[in-house]
Amino acid sequence: MAPNRAATRHDHDRPLARDTKGMRVFPAATVLLLVSCGPAETPSAPGARPDALAMQARVEALAPPYNGADYEAGRAAFAQCRACHLVDARVGNRVGPNLSGLFGREIGALEGFAYSRALQDADMVWTPEHLDRWLENPQTFLPGNRMAFAGVADADERRDLIAYLLVETEPE
Repeated sequence: MAPNRAATRHDHDRPLARDTKGMRVFPAATVLLLVSCGPAETPSAPGARPDALAMQARVEALAPPYNGADYEAGRAAFAQCRACHLVDARVGNRVGPNLSGLFGREIGALEGFAYSRALQDADMVWTPEHLDRWLENPQTFLPGNRMAFAGVADADERRDLIAYLLVETEPE
């Protein structure tokens, strides 16, 4: 006698939910997770990612203390920024402004981005030193800004992140 398949079926044997036309429907959480990641950064050369050794060499050519930074560690640290910021000049803004050409730019002055009054009234230019203080705690550096980010407490992580940004946001 054949075993009763209905009686021995396990949860992992069940198919995904199906709509009325028989197509599989993915759980909404999976779709939202994929969408929230956003598009990948576009590499400088089509179809190629910059060579890690060449990028590290560019970091080592920076002024101290950024010349002692780790490019890959900075790139990894930027992952927490990527949800709101981009570094590619060819694309627009996200929730936060595009960071291309950041250093030397007046704070709160990127055309096409709606800054908080605190940033609009700031009379400063982005330097690595200003960015270091900002990244440590945006709310204490410039009270009243809208950036919902607690900051980066670790000084080495901030150094690596700033070095990454010095290399990646440099105007071409």
